[in-house]
Amino acid sequence: MSTYVYGIIAGERADLPEHLNGVGENPLRVLRAGALAAVVSDAPEGLRPKRRELLAHQNVLAEVGAEGCVLPMRFGSVAPDDTSVTDVLAERAEHYEERLRALDGRVEYNVKANHVEEAVLHHVMASNPEVRALAEANRKSGGGSYDDKIRLGEMVAGAVRAQESQDGAVVQRALEPAADAVSVGPESTGWLANVSFLVERDAAGTFMAAVDRVREDMPHLEVRLNGPLPPYSFVEPGPAEPAGTTAGGADAGAG
Repeated sequence: MSTYVYGIIAGERADLPEHLNGVGENPLRVLRAGALAAVVSDAPEGLRPKRRELLAHQNVLAEVGAEGCVLPMRFGSVAPDDTSVTDVLAERAEHYEERLRALDGRVEYNVKANHVEEAVLHHVMASNPEVRALAEANRKSGGGSYDDKIRLGEMVAGAVRAQESQDGAVVQRALEPAADAVSVGPESTGWLANVSFLVERDAAGTFMAAVDRVREDMPHLEVRLNGPLPPYSFVEPGPAEPAGTTAGGADAGAG
């Protein structure tokens, strides 16, 4: 039976929350190696990122994290057996112990932003004299020639792309002072910013207030905040490999 890994905790944390099961309703257990331990269960056969299993994974991390720092693993992290887990804990003990100290009392917030289409077009027109002048010239000439319309469309598209790059940097700079660390996520269609921030749990209100200021200062953006989450983006891969291309890598906490 392979071993499903939820997260890494300090070895002295002997007890898990009562009546807490993991994916596949499998009972949890703790594997210890020196000053570290891993929260694990048996891995169910045919594991898939279905809602029930994603929520089970997330619930384990939330419950364990409420009682102390946990280094979270992504959904679908499966090792061949218990020994493989404890071997990696021993081999990388210094790294995991440092991460537990660094992440203690901290949570992750993920911020995604994109443009509100109509609002950003108004913004581009207002801030770009060349685009505004061509649009006005086309309007006065009854819409402009075919070539003029093509040129205006290309200019607007280029201005929007430039605005995306600029706005993504502005969002990150505005929120960095309220966080202890920053992790830039992969680019994805529709988002001009996808950034995770490591925030002290007690300072979460300050961070959320900074997000609200970004929304007020940049009304042409849709800004989505997800959190608090376990600090997925600030832990290197743990003592397991993803369970496969279907389940592996799915993030129980991502929004």
